[in-house]
Amino acid sequence: MTNTITKIKALARFLEEPIEDITKEKQDGCFSIGNKEYLVLTDEEADEKAKDYILESVWAFNADFIIEHSKVLDFDTASEQIVKAIGEQCESGNEAMLKLIDNEEEFIEDAISTDGRGHFMSTYDGKENEKDEYYIYRTN
Repeated sequence: MTNTITKIKALARFLEEPIEDITKEKQDGCFSIGNKEYLVLTDEEADEKAKDYILESVWAFNADFIIEHSKVLDFDTASEQIVKAIGEQCESGNEAMLKLIDNEEEFIEDAISTDGRGHFMSTYDGKENEKDEYYIYRTN
């Protein structure tokens, strides 16, 4: 519970809003104020959530990024068509797309270093904000 309280305090300071206006949501690390929702995470939690999100959405990555991380594909038309066909399956193509990637950890690191964690965590504006020892992402 202490972690939740410190997260609420950090969010209140970041938003410059009273603590009483912030509501804890059911999902861990999720809070709301009015109709705005936020994810407040430690650095370690943010890394883990970003990793999970990336691995669940590999199907949505652009073909060049997938090809760059695959030994079985090349930068040619056939490889691009394979990635495009799998990507068109959306979520149901994710497992097949994961099989094309040689090193998941390297893929994740490259994705985060290219776009930042905010790109994956903040569905509102793609930004990562920091307050105290927490990272804050607006999610709606």
